[in-house]
Amino acid sequence: MEKEAKIKLFRISAAAVLLAAVKTAELNAAMQMWQLLLLYSVPYLIVGYDVIKEAIEGLIEGEALNECFLMVTATAGALIIGFLPESEPQFIEGVLVMLFFQVGELFEHFAEDKSRDSIAALMDIRPDTANLVKGGELFVVEPTEVRVGDVVAVKPGERVPLDGIVIEGHTSLDTSKLTGESAPRDVAEGDEVYSGSINISGLFKLKVKREFGESTAAKILELVENASQNKSKSETFIRKFAVIYTPIVVGLAVIFALVPPILSGDFAGTFSTWLIRALTFLVVSCPCALVISVPLTFFGGLGGASSKGILIKGGHYMETLARAKTVVFDKTGTLTKGAFEVTTVHPNMISEDELLHLAMHIESASPHPIANSLREHCRERIENGCDECTVSEIEELAGYGIKAKINGDTVLVGNIKLMVEEEINFETCEHAGTVIHIAKNRKYMGHIVVSDKLKEESKSAIESLKKLGFNETIMLTGDNREVAEKIAGELRIDRYFAELLPQDKVEHIETLQKEREGDDPIIFVGDGMNDAPVLARADVGIAMGAIGSDAAIEAADIVLMDDNPSKVAEAVEI
Repeated sequence: MEKEAKIKLFRISAAAVLLAAVKTAELNAAMQMWQLLLLYSVPYLIVGYDVIKEAIEGLIEGEALNECFLMVTATAGALIIGFLPESEPQFIEGVLVMLFFQVGELFEHFAEDKSRDSIAALMDIRPDTANLVKGGELFVVEPTEVRVGDVVAVKPGERVPLDGIVIEGHTSLDTSKLTGESAPRDVAEGDEVYSGSINISGLFKLKVKREFGESTAAKILELVENASQNKSKSETFIRKFAVIYTPIVVGLAVIFALVPPILSGDFAGTFSTWLIRALTFLVVSCPCALVISVPLTFFGGLGGASSKGILIKGGHYMETLARAKTVVFDKTGTLTKGAFEVTTVHPNMISEDELLHLAMHIESASPHPIANSLREHCRERIENGCDECTVSEIEELAGYGIKAKINGDTVLVGNIKLMVEEEINFETCEHAGTVIHIAKNRKYMGHIVVSDKLKEESKSAIESLKKLGFNETIMLTGDNREVAEKIAGELRIDRYFAELLPQDKVEHIETLQKEREGDDPIIFVGDGMNDAPVLARADVGIAMGAIGSDAAIEAADIVLMDDNPSKVAEAVEI
């Protein structure tokens, strides 16, 4: 418990004890009204002096009509009302109202502290220093002084200061502050590591890939710090509501206190009765709980989500997420692992190795997961396959494939649409999976079938969303219809759209937004690498597995720092 909370708890306890003592003294001894006022003022001031201070500061700063002003006016009025003719003293009521108000404030303080603790724990990912390697020596520097291409050493127990590639050593990393997952991640030479992770075991060196301002830790911290700027509709309404509501309440209280006694013809005889009613009206009309609790609820949600590796950019997106009834998933890397395996090779006029040889060279410059799988498979089967080959004029055709020249021959590697576009006669394949067609000098060379694997959590993720009341789950993919149908069937996804180009996905989201009932939001969940346009266009864009992906963090409204699709349902629940 923080010092401030401890002090407030002590004041509440002391005031409660003193109030009981004063009430006992009042019952056991006859006292005059002014003596009672002095006695009751002691517990009142002990428990409420900070509220009185805020009310006075509000008066000085021209912001008098706040909840503190209402509380002080009502409780102070209760303390002095007994001095009016034919009125009953309300000393204990005045102190109790202030006491209960402070008890409520204390509970809100506890709730806010808990949320701040989870935010503070996330903020702990900021590295303090970096061990810069220069000339075989280590220099301890600020992370902001390290540049791209520099080499940094990370010792056991230290926090990884910047994003980079491991060039020496191997270790296990604690990435829980980034992903929310407790299981350590093993890394070795060639693996990418992210700032904010903690080195558990061995010493390793990394080559810096991004400067500190662009690192994963800096991006996450910026996202969390700016989350409060995106106010929810509820928060925005409450803030406007308080500004308009409070003056109206004060005005009505003044009317209740003055107008009925004037109209009654017996002002002196009825004024105290109506003043009590006006003060009671002030107490029960005080909007402090509403004004404080709504932003606090969103703040608590943001903090709780961040501790689980779910970064939400503001209360507005939480509110929209809670209303959503339709969720759209990308397939590759989102519902599937994005780790493709070559399952079938069907050559035409050449051998299997020659077909794989062509595919390996063309895909050598592509970062696509399918290209990675082809390269790995080809390396296993073909030794020294590229020593005498010259690859040039590589042209990536988004949504179609790749065109390039190998030793002067024009080679095409891509999907059916590329073959149709180039007017090349091709063979269809009945094997389940993604079919990669290959042509050389406009002659069909054959095709390779690669298959993706479903993530273990995908099925439970869809089931959890349906249990939460989602009416429809949809999958968008650039893959062929047979693969899409197979995966949609296994996961029990309601609808799917296959063979889509990147721009087609945006158009489908826009179509779904037009079809929806009322203003039900559409959620899109992508893997964060190539879905930025769709993430930005959806009502709520969720980038999954976006650790280290600048495009995802920028485009998405919610960022899931690991690859677990079940966290979509967890975010909705929060």
